[in-house]
Amino acid sequence: MSHRTAEERQREIVRVARTTGAVDVSALAAELGVAKETVRRDLRALEDHGLVRRTHGGAYPVESAGFETTLAFRATSHVPEKRRVATAAAELIGDAETVFVDEGFTPQLIAEALPTDRPLTVVTASLPVAGALAETGTASVLLLGGRVRPGTLATVDHWTTKMLSGFVIDLAFIGANGISREHGLTTPDPAVSEVKAQAVRASRRVVFAGVHTKFGAVSFCQFAEIGALEAIVTSTLLPAAEAHRYSLLGPQVIRV
Repeated sequence: MSHRTAEERQREIVRVARTTGAVDVSALAAELGVAKETVRRDLRALEDHGLVRRTHGGAYPVESAGFETTLAFRATSHVPEKRRVATAAAELIGDAETVFVDEGFTPQLIAEALPTDRPLTVVTASLPVAGALAETGTASVLLLGGRVRPGTLATVDHWTTKMLSGFVIDLAFIGANGISREHGLTTPDPAVSEVKAQAVRASRRVVFAGVHTKFGAVSFCQFAEIGALEAIVTSTLLPAAEAHRYSLLGPQVIRV
């Protein structure tokens, strides 16, 4: 295998990272038949190109304009961290009576953690969120109409944004593919970006919830500035110093 060019090796590394959600230096070295140092060099190069983020002993893929993980994959990565973040986010509901819940796996977990002891109206573009909440019967569910995107099972396009634009929502729980201080909240698909932007506009309060791997990642379409957020909920895997830098832009940053 070691006769591959660096470019071929790196392409293979990205493919494995995207298929499995993470790569391990030792496993890659064995699989590719090269030294661990070679793999580390490859990962550094891929990180410079924004394709992966390195971790201790490996790397994970970064979502980008051309690549987005499916809901099925998201339901298998960082799950305990996502659960903690979702539970903490749901606790910010306050006296909100109408809530927007975004598409994605972490928002789905937020929906499941919402209080069931009082009347609540939940607006969502996500079929899994609507299905889960409608089954429990504790919230009144408004599903936004539109074209359904296969990977995320959420509705998009003008029908969705038109319906949203008629609402005034107390609180929106928003997810994103990337969050950075410079570029705010981003996502790869313009159609998804439109829906998210409209949800942010329609809501009095906006909370972003996401795991540490989202931070510093930048995707193709910006739909909100950091200053538009009331709170950011993430885990202690985001360094305190970095959390502080985000809080200087306005939102309360909660690490759980």
